[in-house]
Amino acid sequence: MKDYIEVDEWRIIERGFNPHHNKVSESIFSLGNGRMGQRANFEETYSGETLQGNYVAGVYYPDKTRVGWWKNGYPEYFAKVLNAANWIGIDILLDGEQLDLAKCEVSDFYRELNMKKGYLERSFTAKTAVGKVVKVEAIRFCSMADDEAGAIKYTITPINFGGLLTITPFIDGDIVNKDSNYDEKFWDEVKKETWATGGYLQMRTKKTGFEVTTGQEFSFVQNGKVVSTSAQSIQKEKYIASKIELQAKEGESISIIKYAANLSSQNYNAADLAAKVKQTLVRISAKGFDTMLTEQAHAWAAKWKHNDIIIEGDAAAQQAIRFNIFQLNQTYTGEDDRLNIGPKGFTGEKYGGSTYWDTEAYCVPFYLSTADQKVTRNLLLYRYKQLGKAIDNAKLLGFNNGAALYPMVTMDGTECHNEWEITFEEIHRNGAIAYAIFNYVRYTADEAYLADYGLEVLIAIARFWSQRVNWSADKQQYVMLGVTGPNEYENNINNNWYTSTLATWCMKYTIEIADKVKAAEPAKYAALISKINFKEAEETARFKDIIAKMYYPYDEKEHVFLQQDGYLDKEQILVKDLPASERPINQKWSWDRILRSCYIKQADVLQGIYFFEDQYDIETIRRNFDFYEPRTVHESSLSPCVHSILAAKLGDEARAYEFYLRTSRLDLDDYNNDTEDGCHITSMAGTWMSVVEGFGGMRVREDKLSFQPFLPGKWKSFSFNVGFRGAILNIKVSAQGVQLKNLSGKETTVLVYGKPQLVKANHQLLVEA
Repeated sequence: MKDYIEVDEWRIIERGFNPHHNKVSESIFSLGNGRMGQRANFEETYSGETLQGNYVAGVYYPDKTRVGWWKNGYPEYFAKVLNAANWIGIDILLDGEQLDLAKCEVSDFYRELNMKKGYLERSFTAKTAVGKVVKVEAIRFCSMADDEAGAIKYTITPINFGGLLTITPFIDGDIVNKDSNYDEKFWDEVKKETWATGGYLQMRTKKTGFEVTTGQEFSFVQNGKVVSTSAQSIQKEKYIASKIELQAKEGESISIIKYAANLSSQNYNAADLAAKVKQTLVRISAKGFDTMLTEQAHAWAAKWKHNDIIIEGDAAAQQAIRFNIFQLNQTYTGEDDRLNIGPKGFTGEKYGGSTYWDTEAYCVPFYLSTADQKVTRNLLLYRYKQLGKAIDNAKLLGFNNGAALYPMVTMDGTECHNEWEITFEEIHRNGAIAYAIFNYVRYTADEAYLADYGLEVLIAIARFWSQRVNWSADKQQYVMLGVTGPNEYENNINNNWYTSTLATWCMKYTIEIADKVKAAEPAKYAALISKINFKEAEETARFKDIIAKMYYPYDEKEHVFLQQDGYLDKEQILVKDLPASERPINQKWSWDRILRSCYIKQADVLQGIYFFEDQYDIETIRRNFDFYEPRTVHESSLSPCVHSILAAKLGDEARAYEFYLRTSRLDLDDYNNDTEDGCHITSMAGTWMSVVEGFGGMRVREDKLSFQPFLPGKWKSFSFNVGFRGAILNIKVSAQGVQLKNLSGKETTVLVYGKPQLVKANHQLLVEA
């Protein structure tokens, strides 16, 4: 755990330059706008440890899988969002000496991520090897108003010298992914052009053929006035630049304003990209940096108006939740159903930037409450459009009759994970997709989605489960063999409670929805079962037989659901008895030792109880929570939020708050020593859930929002907004009680502590404590 980020309610602040923290800071201070993003790399040259990262949404490469053996059905590639052309680069020479913080004496270093207005600011004083001292101030942002554009203002002031200042703004397309399996470069140059005040570079991905054109336009300001310059154009393979030489005076500042655009063949004809980039550069440079920065502030103000969570009395908790919401909004806007949410977003390469089950299990609740319902609908449509490939994926593994196995990792619907135990065994992801459909419909009441899209997906998933189980003559029950649950510290296990529970729930829900669609939309139902050859009586009977006769491991002594068969054969040493020097175990232990231990990466059983809590009484939840929490090391970023929510339900304030801080400050404090790879974007949605579903106790009950809130002892109050079926509510919890404010023109009834409360349009009421 690291502790160098200052606590501030609206800003992430780093003072002083520690090279050992630099890659962590590059992740934390990342920027994005849903269409493009970048790590917080320096504009000037830096020869120290860094992870270069510039990303364009939806552009990926099928990196050849690297394994020592091959099995039938194994993915041929691991799809990766690519590290794209570096557009932020500004090379600085001081009388021919390169400015490089790895080779300078650095003082007064300051880095700030302003979350309220959406920009990154950095300043420092550097003394070079020959004794020249300069002060640099830089500010940049990825525009939320123009989501294919970014801008930088970079100001340099000589402190103890005058002389020749050489400034070279550049675009570098000769970059690599650090995680490239064979050190391959994934881009080819298409064309490039430079002109007096800018240029562009057009690149094409190998194999997939995506084209991205990155352009720059720049100007200089000296003594508050724009100055004309004579630039020397530089063109090399996959690289363009413009070198400008200026006479710098001691104490006199010179600023370069650099505008940039990233346009992709995802959204334009490749032949038109260069012209479109030029048009974009002309338009944004005409507006000017200050206007663009003002637009950025307004765009973020609009987001914060609905998305903000306000915590009074705890600045660290306030900073943390805003950081999580900020990064979620930078990552995904929901405007394009071809895009999804990678576990690292635009902050790093790990996990390839691909789609995982995280989206359905963790991100859907956040977007349901904080955005228009079309945002979540687009996430579901993303999966619906990939149903054919999910069916093809299941065929590769020996399933038939339209059974679908959605991929663990994907860009276009093709499975591309590169670890066999995940690819073949972590099949619970299928259930998460079905659960997201259930979650969306119960929240929005958009039942038309079921007839048009949802039921087709549900039947395909139910068909998979019905073929994945087998009959055990010994148990006289159906069993589920050879799986891996969300707790990936146990592989190739039998009868994982969570996976089996999710499977039978999926089949029950499919039957329920089939009956509902058949009654409400008989013509659409008839067309669907004909399209997919659904033998209703026969297949439904199979589903019901499995539901009735499924085996679930259970321990009669502890009265808990067992993670899987044989879990109690493991030596039961609790996490509190594990020396701190041996954690995190995924970095200190061999994989063999981890698999033989009782330690849990994230608790499968508690994930299932979180999904289906209405099926269990409070004592059952408590017994399972008290059994599994002491055995959980939380080395999955997705783990602490579920523990926080369940602890809150149990009235265990201490543990609810402990796990809230752990999930909310996971990256800010680098709990798991892995933030340098990128922030944990999808688990950030879990942080929002910890507040709203945990401390706020929000659920959907009887087609209404229900709240069972409590106020953590360290907080004076907390408040949040949620949208629900056309109404927008502000919920504020304080010592006085629960204040309900309707911010919309639609009245709604909510449940507070189980009692209905009518909140009229544009009115408020207080439910006293």
